[in-house]
Amino acid sequence: MKQPPGYEDPTTPGHVCHLQRSLYGLKQAPRAWFKRLHDFLFSVGFKSSKTDVSLFYYTTGDSRVFLLVYVDDIIMMGNDAKLVATLLQRLSTTFKIRDLGTPGFFLGIETVAVGDDLVLSQRRYMTNLLGRSGMTNCKPLATPAAVTKAITPFDQLFENPTQYWRIVGALQYLTITRPDLAYSVNHLCQFMHFPTVEHWSFVKRVLRYIKGTLDYGLRFTPSASTSIQAFSDSDWAGCPIDRKSTSGFAVYLGSNLISWLSKKQRTVARSSTEAEYKALADVSAEVT
Repeated sequence: MKQPPGYEDPTTPGHVCHLQRSLYGLKQAPRAWFKRLHDFLFSVGFKSSKTDVSLFYYTTGDSRVFLLVYVDDIIMMGNDAKLVATLLQRLSTTFKIRDLGTPGFFLGIETVAVGDDLVLSQRRYMTNLLGRSGMTNCKPLATPAAVTKAITPFDQLFENPTQYWRIVGALQYLTITRPDLAYSVNHLCQFMHFPTVEHWSFVKRVLRYIKGTLDYGLRFTPSASTSIQAFSDSDWAGCPIDRKSTSGFAVYLGSNLISWLSKKQRTVARSSTEAEYKALADVSAEVT
């Protein structure tokens, strides 16, 4: 602790303000903590990712170590167990940390080893979501959305929009391991300001689909190839309200799906070819 700039007392330079409130709840606290951790990681040889400020990587020879930070939760992995242990030891000399070993549950995501494969599952999160929405005993469905009926905003407003916001927000986090929900959740997010009864029925349909697919997750397998393959697609003027198109893409590293997206295009495409090119531009930027 030290006196803040501009408020130094030259007569008592060793005095500090008496703490009346914990710094943990202040907005400045996470920034100060992250800066301290950031500076330490750089001092030991880590570098920061250009696409994710929370991701750091360490490279020496053929050994690679990746470190991901979420507030004060850290996950570290690499292809050299001795190097990982050494870096953890150096980290423990500066910060009070507790090594929990192989990750089994991190930020609501469970890692399940199946032979040489790894499955990321949010089964517990999905079960809690069904319980919060009162859909624990609902009848499961085979698809998350009806493809024959478009969603429109002209209907009776839903009487409890807070519940709609809460459930749809939870569904957004679920798309981390469920790419099959990306399209449906993207549609639901477009009506956050004025959700209607019809929109809420669509939410319940997605929840009924989740009920029948609790065992679904994201599977990673050892791949001999490190080539990047990308696929993109779009509809044309699929939204009946503003006539904008919806585009989506999927990016594979070897045989593993690593990135996906479904979103409405910003401008109206005047032809199906234009809509496809906009989707291709998005996936090209993602690959780059």
